[in-house]
Amino acid sequence: MQCDMCGSEKKLMDAIVEGVMMKVCENCAKYGEVIPIKSGEEIASLPKLRKTQHVKDEKEFDYVLEKYAEMVKKAREKKGLKQEEVAKAIAEKESVIHNIESGHLRPSIRLAKKIGAFLGVNLIAKEERKIEKKNVDFRDPGITIGDLLKGKK
Repeated sequence: MQCDMCGSEKKLMDAIVEGVMMKVCENCAKYGEVIPIKSGEEIASLPKLRKTQHVKDEKEFDYVLEKYAEMVKKAREKKGLKQEEVAKAIAEKESVIHNIESGHLRPSIRLAKKIGAFLGVNLIAKEERKIEKKNVDFRDPGITIGDLLKGKK
């Protein structure tokens, strides 16, 4: 292998040079910070990391109501507030509030909850999904990922 900086074929080491991880020779290592290689004992003494898998129950999910734009505008006007005042109160830009009220921007669930809590309206609804269990023969050589996603075969 060659040094990433000078191209020489000497013994290489890992180093961070100007924020970039590189394989460099001893001469070029002085331009960065060499990363020491840990021995097997040092690696064994490190705490073990566990992989966790979070599985969500996908039977219900939240979504923003279709009439969010007019609901936000009516609630704001009912309270006698300007878009600028709402934006400052919920720590958002005025343009975000304007775009939401005009229907050009559908708020995220988090933002819809924040606006709803401030204005006293509920912009979120729940929908229940029916989960269908499918029997799939994984030994079928013709099955594709697309078939699994679309529910074919």
